[in-house]
Amino acid sequence: MIEKAIQVNSFIEANFAAQIVQKASQFKSRISLVAEEKTANAKSIMGIISMNLQSGSTVTIKADGEDEQQVLQELETIIGGKN
Repeated sequence: MIEKAIQVNSFIEANFAAQIVQKASQFKSRISLVAEEKTANAKSIMGIISMNLQSGSTVTIKADGEDEQQVLQELETIIGGKN
């Protein structure tokens, strides 16, 4: 299992959450997002939306599986806005 804390680059609304779910669903790893006291499955749009993440907040991506390194890279690009 690996994890990385990143700063959210914008408010996570439905369309943005859908992008995260779509990308996370491409991987075999178990993926969670953790912010403050909330944890959500990164493959669940309702879970991500319920976290109510705002721009500037910190979220930790946790991945466990054979493609966990790639998961972190891809989701960091989407959530943190890094290219």
